[in-house]
Amino acid sequence: MRRRGRDDRGQVTVEFLGMTPLILLTLVLVWQFVLVGYTFTLAGNAADEAVRAGTAAPPGARQAACQEAGLKQVSAAYRDGATVTCGGTDYVTADVELRVPVLFPGFLGFPFPVHGHAGAVGEAK
Repeated sequence: MRRRGRDDRGQVTVEFLGMTPLILLTLVLVWQFVLVGYTFTLAGNAADEAVRAGTAAPPGARQAACQEAGLKQVSAAYRDGATVTCGGTDYVTADVELRVPVLFPGFLGFPFPVHGHAGAVGEAK
């Protein structure tokens, strides 16, 4: 006969409940790292598209075309606080700065921004 005090039924449930906070914390951290990586990808792509538009535009309209193309590539959730800076005459550069969201886009942002930079030689007009 088994004694009631030595029964181990339910032990797996207790251990799983004890590990649940650690599992959830790990998932949140992995998701946050995914958002950081995605923000780097967005910033780099926006800078590439901005400089591409800047090189194709006439010299007087480069700044506006560059900024418009850069912001067009950034999704609405990331546009808050996004900046696109373009410069150069023969060698056009574009710098994009985005805020990394906390847990999901459009919510809060980390205090550090992510930078994307691109440059290309301007087309002759």
